[in-house]
Amino acid sequence: MTRREEQQLINAVLAGDPEPFEALVKANETMVYNLALHMLSDPQDALDASQEAFFRAWRALKSFRGNSRFSVWLYRLTSNVCLDMLRARARQAHDTLTDEDGRELPLADDRSSPEKSLERSERRQAIRDGLAQLEPGFRQALVLRELGGPSYEEIGQVTGLEPGTVKSRIFRARRKLAAILTAEGNIFGPEPSYEKDDQSRKGGAGNV
Repeated sequence: MTRREEQQLINAVLAGDPEPFEALVKANETMVYNLALHMLSDPQDALDASQEAFFRAWRALKSFRGNSRFSVWLYRLTSNVCLDMLRARARQAHDTLTDEDGRELPLADDRSSPEKSLERSERRQAIRDGLAQLEPGFRQALVLRELGGPSYEEIGQVTGLEPGTVKSRIFRARRKLAAILTAEGNIFGPEPSYEKDDQSRKGGAGNV
């Protein structure tokens, strides 16, 4: 859906027709749910967060100015809902917060061997456990980037950080996660995106 199409739907909703909002929900519900699932690691919590994010979007739609993509605005709303839920968890329990892995690893298909399927499952769990040890702000930035949606500038809009700070935070989050995995004997080989972002840092803002 183009930004123009999004804006047309939003204008129709603001004019008093609620039906176009359903089209906005359908166009973005997978993205919103995946983000919530990666941040919260629990399917039911992710569903609750998704519903709350769309509810907040409905209530605050008149505040959307069109300065960014509607999906980026939803990223911010969803991310804030998830952070609220993580803070609530921290208040309710002393256990370490858990989070879904920042990268969606390929799922085994019918041609995969049981050994490959087990290895992938172990990779997911190791990364999930590693992410659980990162501060929420680092998890948030890394999850947003690895979902493959927002640019550094858009993540900055979500988090309220400058693009350079976003880039630095993601790089540091990856280094922290790699150190955790290595210390626990769960390093699985080089991650191409680590090297790419490292080169981007050396190359300056023009490579963002």
